[in-house]
Amino acid sequence: SARETAMRVAAAGIARKILSNSITIRGALVRIGDKQINRHNWNWEEVGKNPFFCPDAEAVDNFDNYLSDIRKAGSSVGGEIEIHASGVPAGWGAPVYGKLDADLAAAMMSINAVKGVEVGSGMAAARMTGEENADEIRMENNTPVFLSNNAGGILGGISTGQDVVVRFAVKPTSSILTPLRTIDSNGFETEITTKGRHDPCVGIRAVPVGEAMMACVLADHMLRHRAQCN
Repeated sequence: SARETAMRVAAAGIARKILSNSITIRGALVRIGDKQINRHNWNWEEVGKNPFFCPDAEAVDNFDNYLSDIRKAGSSVGGEIEIHASGVPAGWGAPVYGKLDADLAAAMMSINAVKGVEVGSGMAAARMTGEENADEIRMENNTPVFLSNNAGGILGGISTGQDVVVRFAVKPTSSILTPLRTIDSNGFETEITTKGRHDPCVGIRAVPVGEAMMACVLADHMLRHRAQCN
């Protein structure tokens, strides 16, 4: 049951206290089914103004109408959530065992209904050349500055000081009105339908859960780093 995630959000309340206000963790829904946001319209202030946690004000009506049609059809649809952590210092994580990105991937994958996780450019990196994927560096005010963030704020399992960016995909709700083929406890072929109230897209509710898992993992790595490096 998704009710299990309540304890994760509660634990994250403690994790955020450990991290302090220097680290900001925010999440947003960037896709429902085949409908996605326009990233040029991304505005974090919009996330709290709509029921979809959507950062693109223009996409909200599209999401609403699309999900309404899905609900009326007695079906469901998946979603994609993106979590950002700003203010994470360079140096958290380890190069082999205890990689920051590996722990984040495991944490996000442990959320109910999650079937895929990406860090930074993720799967899109497979379509890039070395030149396109490289996060080049320059000096500004005697400080190294990355010119892009395809790595999602993590290189070699260690944070770079850039925003840590993780996305995960949530599958469509399995409880739907449409008859589906299955077998019963005796192995006989049959069909099943699930009646009652069910969310047509559980991905919407996964946004604060993703934020919570980001907070818990970062708090763990902060404490590890403090213990190891004083």
